[in-house]
Amino acid sequence: MTSIPVAGLNHAVLYVRDLDVAVNFYASVFGFEVVDRMRNFACFLRAAGGANHHDLGLFAVGPAAPRPPRGSTGLYHLAWEVPRIEDLALAAQVLSEAGAMGGASDHGVSKSLYGQDPDGNEFEIMWRVPREQWGDMEKNAGIAPLDLEAEVRKHGAKVTE
Repeated sequence: MTSIPVAGLNHAVLYVRDLDVAVNFYASVFGFEVVDRMRNFACFLRAAGGANHHDLGLFAVGPAAPRPPRGSTGLYHLAWEVPRIEDLALAAQVLSEAGAMGGASDHGVSKSLYGQDPDGNEFEIMWRVPREQWGDMEKNAGIAPLDLEAEVRKHGAKVTE
């Protein structure tokens, strides 16, 4: 069988209870900008400086919509990548201030923060370690506690005097 030559994930679409609450969350926490809005039932957002038409679509299903039970089939989480380890440190601060921080993990090949939006949709914000530093972790990535300050010291921009 021939496989499909996927180049990457282009966008994600989520069901949300309240479109305004969800749009405000993704605009304030992630800096997404509204590209298009279809009355009160759908909104498309783009990451600041992004090249996509939209990176995230939100469709309102109403305030009584139930959350899927944890552990059921379906989407577990979305992962948003940041370009620098310092951006991950900033994300930790922003998520904490928004009351959306859920946890943090060191996967060896990436450093990750986890959170939830107002509808309980889980997301990951991750920084990818440069490929040449993966070593054995490429085939044996794990889950360890994340020491974000140490990672910023190790991988962050070096200031020269």
